[in-house]
Amino acid sequence: MKSDTEYEPGTLTLSGTVAMGTGVMIGAGIFALTGQIAELAGPLFPVAFVIAAIISGLSAYGYIKVSNAHPSAGGIAMILSRAYGRSTITAAGSMLMVFSMVINESLVARTFGTYTLRLFNVADTSSLVPLLALGLIVAAFLVNIAGNKVIGTVSKIAAVLKVGGILVFAAVTLVVAGFSFSSASAGLASSDPGAAGMLAGVALAILAYKGFTTITNSGGEVRDPHRNVGRAIVISLAICVVVYLLVAFAVGSTLSISEIIQAKNYALAEAARPAMGDAGVAFTVAIAIVATASGLLASLFAVSRMLAMLTDMALIPHRHFGMPGGVRQHTLVYTVVVAGTLAVFFDLSRIAAIGAIFYLVMDIAIQWGVFRHLRDDVDARGWIPIAAIVADAVALIAFVVIKGRDDPLIIVLASAGVAAIFAFEAVYLKVRGPVTGSQKPGAMNHEGTGEPKADHQNM
Repeated sequence: MKSDTEYEPGTLTLSGTVAMGTGVMIGAGIFALTGQIAELAGPLFPVAFVIAAIISGLSAYGYIKVSNAHPSAGGIAMILSRAYGRSTITAAGSMLMVFSMVINESLVARTFGTYTLRLFNVADTSSLVPLLALGLIVAAFLVNIAGNKVIGTVSKIAAVLKVGGILVFAAVTLVVAGFSFSSASAGLASSDPGAAGMLAGVALAILAYKGFTTITNSGGEVRDPHRNVGRAIVISLAICVVVYLLVAFAVGSTLSISEIIQAKNYALAEAARPAMGDAGVAFTVAIAIVATASGLLASLFAVSRMLAMLTDMALIPHRHFGMPGGVRQHTLVYTVVVAGTLAVFFDLSRIAAIGAIFYLVMDIAIQWGVFRHLRDDVDARGWIPIAAIVADAVALIAFVVIKGRDDPLIIVLASAGVAAIFAFEAVYLKVRGPVTGSQKPGAMNHEGTGEPKADHQNM
């Protein structure tokens, strides 16, 4: 019997998978986060991107080892289920990742609206921002309905356009500035936020790289997944760290740190103005539109499949509400509704803060599961996930302290969100009871084999 999740094994090539991963990372990382990271980390904000890349590389190791051994659509849920069995931590950790990705979608959508309005010199506080964000979310939904081949083609074209465009922006800006970082570094001592500020910036910068998990979530649909999932993650991370550093230095070469903070929601467009004038702003906005649109498209693709997998694993409830189609189409609708709601009611800074907290908590659970339960099974070196846990925890604590001082409400909301997800899943799994057959964790992987370890109920 055909699964209602309607996976299409082997439909994503290596290049298509890399395009999908970079689509999510570059879409959110550069355009949405550069100014906010500079606000936290200060004039040396490019260093935050480097440290975040190192931490993301440590985290990616565990994902790659497990995904190479056991690729599947909904990969993060499968990693958690192999480590912890059908437990609250598996379900809650998976949902933290889902919400982190949906939050990222709303972040990218609002960034699309903010940059688009720069073409008309409209402030980023305009009510048009959420309207444009909603329009992009709906458009990405329609493309996702069209199927994997359309997504792969669009992602490849968009990846070439945006990476090429961003490199042109960075090159021209750096050349005009004489390859100098003097603007942002001016007044370095007086504006230095200290180690805590740098670490808080690192926590936010990690969001710029977490798009590699999109590849893990779609592992069951990657061609030759045992080889290509890991390769795609490594290639995507390598591309992104180079692009991020070039852009960070380009922004810092034309804008002071105070100017970057003032224009934090559209820092790249503002950085293009001194180097290239209004034409440069228009060019940068056009690239931002392509990058954010493709990022949202790729993220919707991955989230809908992860939710479908969680439904198959009986880790979350599902209701059709009279809608036609299968589970994948329904989860796509739910994702669009939640992302659209967040895009309307939260600004970029708060969206990013919640997403960072959710993601780091989830990643700590993943890394502990790899170290405690899976390292022998997947032949992983134990010190690497431990190093990732320590790095995640230090960055998370610094971020909570800094944001708690500046915006305590968002820390309360994020903490309440984490607690609510764990509480809901604990109650649901208790009421739902044990499952059998195709609803067992691991039963729906793309190979149809490989039951995960189901006896790990404790951390």
